[in-house]
Amino acid sequence: MGLYNNNLRNKWILTLRNGLIITFLVLFAMATIFPIYFMIISSFGDPVEAGAMSYSIVPSKISFASYKFFFDFNSNSYKWLMNSIIVAGSVTITNVIFATLAGYAFAKMKFKGRNILFAVLLGSMMIPGQVTQVPLYILIVNIFELQNTYEALIMPSIVTVYNIFLVKQFMSSIPKEILEAAKIEGCSQPKIFIHIIAPLSKTVMAVLAILTFMASWNDFFWPFLVTNTMEMQTIQVGLKNFRFANTTYFAPMMAGATISAVPMFILFFSLQRYFLEGVTVGAVKG
Repeated sequence: MGLYNNNLRNKWILTLRNGLIITFLVLFAMATIFPIYFMIISSFGDPVEAGAMSYSIVPSKISFASYKFFFDFNSNSYKWLMNSIIVAGSVTITNVIFATLAGYAFAKMKFKGRNILFAVLLGSMMIPGQVTQVPLYILIVNIFELQNTYEALIMPSIVTVYNIFLVKQFMSSIPKEILEAAKIEGCSQPKIFIHIIAPLSKTVMAVLAILTFMASWNDFFWPFLVTNTMEMQTIQVGLKNFRFANTTYFAPMMAGATISAVPMFILFFSLQRYFLEGVTVGAVKG
């Protein structure tokens, strides 16, 4: 009888614990999703000034007038989207190529000063990005005179130290016996990379592409610094043009924000399994 009571009590404790965990996760999910939900329902409001809007969690009507207003507001709305695609796509491609090459070199190739150079790169990750913004701005704008160009938007993010570190940690787990066997067969380093390393690294390259595209697409501060015309602004910077000194067109701004979030939704739901792998890929012991 005593054993039955203990089992029953343990069962109730386990049920209560699971119930609390589920409740916490549901509340956390609701708190996370609510800003996105509010952004979407607000985008279906009328394109009126912020002071004239009626804010509600449940919309009283559905209207696409704000989406039309977003594209009709000026002729640059399509240009903002195209600029974001060009910049984010270019940054993603260059990071996948250069970070993969650098990660392979640090993980599998022996050269003088390798450990020191890698330590310097890791040390640079400790420097806050805000500290480097001023010298980087002077370099791009004053010295190279690249303000308001695609080069200014793309060059500072061609490759990042974090991506190199991520790839290096992943490639350190690839057995060296595979590479030694390839060298015995007469494969050169380029052939080893193309025919062996690249196929084995598809997972980390996919994760790299996803994380880099998201970071570049959502970036606001640097494009805001180096662009001075509406034609060269990205979608994130372009949204600020709906805010004026005395008012804000809130619903059209939310419509633009919803449109800018669509690529992220598509990317996440189509490749979400890579996000989980991306959390653990850098934890492989090298």
